[in-house]
Amino acid sequence: MSAKKKDLLSSAMKRTSEWISSQEVSSDVTVHVGEASFSLHKFPLLSKCGFIKRLVSESKNDSEPTVIKISDIPGGSDSFELAAKFCYGINFDMSTDNIAMLRCAAEYLEMTEEHSVENLVVRAETYLNEVALKSLSSSITVLHKSEELLPVAERAKLVSRCIDAIAYMTCQESHFCSSSSSSSNNNEIVVQQHQSKQQPVVDWWAEDLTVLRIDSFQRVLIAMMARGFKQYGLGPVLMLYAQKSLRGLEIFGKGMKKIEPKQEHEKRVILETIVSLLPREKNAMSVSFLSMLLRAAIYLETTVACRLDLEKRMGLQLAQAVLDDLLIPSYSFTGEHSMFDTDTVQRILMNYLEFEVEGVRLSNSGVDLAGDMERVGKLMENYLAEIASDRNVSLQKFNGLAELIPEQSRVTEDGMYRAVDIYLKAHPNMSDVERKKVCSLMDCQKLSREACAHAAQNDRLPVQTIVQVLYYEQQRLRGEVTNDSDSPAPPPPPPAAVLPPKLSSYNDELSKLKRENQDLKLELLKMKMKLKEFEKESEKRSSTTTMSSNPSSPISTASMDKPPLPKKSFINSVSRKLGKLNPFGIPPYNARGRTKPPKDRRHSIS
Repeated sequence: MSAKKKDLLSSAMKRTSEWISSQEVSSDVTVHVGEASFSLHKFPLLSKCGFIKRLVSESKNDSEPTVIKISDIPGGSDSFELAAKFCYGINFDMSTDNIAMLRCAAEYLEMTEEHSVENLVVRAETYLNEVALKSLSSSITVLHKSEELLPVAERAKLVSRCIDAIAYMTCQESHFCSSSSSSSNNNEIVVQQHQSKQQPVVDWWAEDLTVLRIDSFQRVLIAMMARGFKQYGLGPVLMLYAQKSLRGLEIFGKGMKKIEPKQEHEKRVILETIVSLLPREKNAMSVSFLSMLLRAAIYLETTVACRLDLEKRMGLQLAQAVLDDLLIPSYSFTGEHSMFDTDTVQRILMNYLEFEVEGVRLSNSGVDLAGDMERVGKLMENYLAEIASDRNVSLQKFNGLAELIPEQSRVTEDGMYRAVDIYLKAHPNMSDVERKKVCSLMDCQKLSREACAHAAQNDRLPVQTIVQVLYYEQQRLRGEVTNDSDSPAPPPPPPAAVLPPKLSSYNDELSKLKRENQDLKLELLKMKMKLKEFEKESEKRSSTTTMSSNPSSPISTASMDKPPLPKKSFINSVSRKLGKLNPFGIPPYNARGRTKPPKDRRHSIS
C-alpha cells in the first residue's frame, strides 16, 4: 500500500489497514463506506456476510479488485470496521455502548447462521440477553444508542425489547406499581389521594430516562403503565424531562424571542407529548409546573387543545396557585397590548367556577370549599391589583375579570378597593361614567374602617361613591353607639332546636334556588364572553370592508369621527330579565381567595 494512499485514510481506517496489511494475500475487494475506504479480502467477508456476498456476485468485473459502495449501514464506518474485524477473527470488546451498533450492522450485513455458525447476530444476541438487558441503566443506554440506528434497530426488534425490559425493571423498582390485581376500586382511589398529597418522589432511574428522544420516552411510559405503573407516579418523571428538554426558552420575559424553526418544531412536539402524558388525578402536578408548561405552550404556539387542557388543569387546582403562577406574559407585547395575558387567566378562572358549580371533584376528602373560594378570591384581587397599573388594560377586560370573582365568603372589600384605586390612578383620563362603572365592582358596605377613611379622602373616586362610603360608615358608627348604650347583656342563645318541617323544606328550596341562580349567572357570563368575541370579529370585518370599498368617502370619514352608539344586544336584555327572576335577592355568584401578597407588591393606595 502506497504512502500517499495511507495519508488519505482516517485514524480508524489506519488501524484497519494495519491488520489488513499484515495478511500475505493482497486485497481483492474495496469497500467504500461513506468517505472511508477498506481494502479487504473476499473470502473472510463472503463466508460471513450475506449482503456482501450478494453484491460481489452481482459485480461484472472479476479481473480487477471488486469495488463495493455502502452508504446506509447503521453506525457508518465504525460499525463496518467492527464487523470486518469479526470476519477476520480479530478480538474486540463488546459493551453497552457498541452492542446496538454491532447488532444493527449484523442485521444489515446479513451475518446470520445461514452463512456461518456462531455468526455476529448470535454473538450480539447473546450479549444483549445475558448482559445488556439485565440492568436498567444498560437497557436505557442501548435504547438511546438505538435511536440513531433506525429503522434497522426496529427491524431487529432491538427497540421493542429495550422498552419492554425498561418497563419491567422500573415497575420492579418503584412503589407506584400495583402488583396486586385483587384490590378494589375504592382502595385504589384512597391510594391515589394519599399518594397525590405526598411529596413527589424522584426515583434514581428517572434522570436516566431524560436522555431518550421524546418518541422513545413516550413509548417507555406507555409500556410502564401497561405493566401496572400508576399514572400519577409519572409526575416527577415528566417534570424532569420537561425541565431538561425545554431548557433555553425565554418564557418568563416580556416579548418573544424567536428560535430556529427546526428547534421550535422539536420543542413543540415535546411539549404536546408531555401534556398528553400528564396524570389526570388532581394534585398530581404542582400549579407552578402547569403554569410553566402553559407559558411554554403559548410561546411555542402549540395546538389549541394543548393550551385548553393546561388551562383546565390549572383551573382545577387554582386554590393552590400563587400570584406569580398567573402573571403570564403577553408574548405579543408591542406597546399596544397589555403586559400580561389576561384572556388566559380569565379562562382559567371560568374553568375553576365551572368545577365549583358543577361539583366536579376527583376526591371526596372533606375539602374546605369555602376556604378554597376565599383563597381564589384573594388571589384574583391581587392579580387585578397587579394588572391595574398597566395602562393598556382596557376597562372592558378589567371589569370582565373582576365580575367573575366570586363574592361569597368575602369578609371585606379592601382587596377590590385597592385594585380599583390602582386602576383609577393608572388611567387618569377616564370619564365619570367609566369611573362609576369601575367603582361599581366593589361593595362600599363591606369596606374596613381603614379603607373607608382612605376612600373618603380619595379624589380619584366619583362623588357618588364617596357619599356611599360616608353613609355606610355613619350607619356603622350609629350601630356601634346603639349597641354600647344597651346596658343589659343579651341572654345566652337557647340550645339548638330541631327546625320545623316547613322551615326545613323552605331552607332546602332556598339553597336550591341559590344554586340555580349561580348556574344561570355563570352561563350568562360565558355567553357574554362568546358574544364579545363575535362582535370583535364582526367589527374587524366590517371596518376592513368599508375601508377597502371606499377609502376616501367623506361620509365614511365623518361617521368615523362620531362616537359609536351604545349597543343593545340580546344578552343584555336577557341579563336584566334573569336578574328579576331571583326572588330572594341572592348576590351574584362571585368568590375571593387568600394568598399572601409578595413583599414587593404595591400596598399603598394613595
